Amino acid sequence: MLELATRPKINGIDLEAIDDMVGRVRDNPARGVAGFRVTTEWKGQTRSETNVESFTCGGEAVPRSFTIVSDEPRELLGCDAAPNPQELLLSALNACMIVGYVVQAALRGIILEDCRIETESKLDLRGFLGLDDRIPPGCRRINYIVHLEGDGTREQYEEIHQVVMSTSPNYFNVAQPIQMCGRLA
Repeated sequence: MLELATRPKINGIDLEAIDDMVGRVRDNPARGVAGFRVTTEWKGQTRSETNVESFTCGGEAVPRSFTIVSDEPRELLGCDAAPNPQELLLSALNACMIVGYVVQAALRGIILEDCRIETESKLDLRGFLGLDDRIPPGCRRINYIVHLEGDGTREQYEEIHQVVMSTSPNYFNVAQPIQMCGRLA
């Protein structure tokens, strides 16, 4: 019996699983629709807990169970018990982009030794506190530095960087206006 050659995992990424996922989504685009939902509850002062119970992929629910805690630093009226919402937003951005860098490197056969993103932003509390309506309540700029080390070339890393900026969901979410459709229950 002839044994089929399997591609090795690179950076922990199963390249055959990527090929399979791409093929399934290409054959049936509905399989490529992922839905996410979280519920956040106030837990007193500035603390909140967000529960993740499932997500959908291709219309099918996939159970998950995670709790994400948020709080503010003491200087911002909190107990400093957890990252604040801005830090969670930046970490979600970084985590999403990290997936992109690692997968894109793996697809090119590049073995990474380090993949790290340093991100910072600033906001002016006068906007949040309603002291000056000319000042936005959030960040106007996010600066980040990507560190990639491995057996790739500078040109390959630059190509990967461009692909990640054009395909990362959270990069897109943060860089583009998103329609917010909220209602009070």
